[in-house]
Amino acid sequence: MVEAQIRFVIVGHHSRREMASRLAEELDAHQLIDDGDHGANWNHRRAIEWASQQECRTVILEDDALPVPDFANQVREWQQRFPDDLISFYLGTGRPPQYQLLIATSLIDADKRRRDFITMPRLIHGVCYSPPVSGIARIVQNWNHSKAADYAVGDALGQRVIYPCYSLVEHADFSTVEHHPDNEPRKERRRAWRLAIRPEAH
Repeated sequence: MVEAQIRFVIVGHHSRREMASRLAEELDAHQLIDDGDHGANWNHRRAIEWASQQECRTVILEDDALPVPDFANQVREWQQRFPDDLISFYLGTGRPPQYQLLIATSLIDADKRRRDFITMPRLIHGVCYSPPVSGIARIVQNWNHSKAADYAVGDALGQRVIYPCYSLVEHADFSTVEHHPDNEPRKERRRAWRLAIRPEAH
């Protein structure tokens, strides 16, 4: 069987150019650096537009994403399972606070049912996600420039989001470079609930 091709794109802020470049080199990824402080919504929109020009599925990562070992192969497995779904490869603690109880109860329920993923009605993190090829035109068409980037992506698509119970990226929890509309400081610890670290093969 021919392995499905994947393209990676990094959305980065100019203050983290070096970090974005290291990640791009690791994944052989395209880079989109925001040199003018346009904001995450603007840069994620550019990433979606770039994805619309590719002939394969894409994965969009922010510059502070930290992929687990064997990241690309694990991504490929999830994309083959859910070709028509938006998949978030990061499920984080702390932010957004209003979703943390739902995440916790959903993970407990998934454990009981022996499921390796949960679904949520919204994309709540922009750290690392993959839009379905079939939905990219809809995302572009329905894009809301006033929303936070993650909400803008998921709400424009308007369907469920798949979250692996074990995230494929960790989040380097640095100070945010984004100016948030609510002007509230981001003090919560922003790390993955669980990480998909596979045992090393011998």
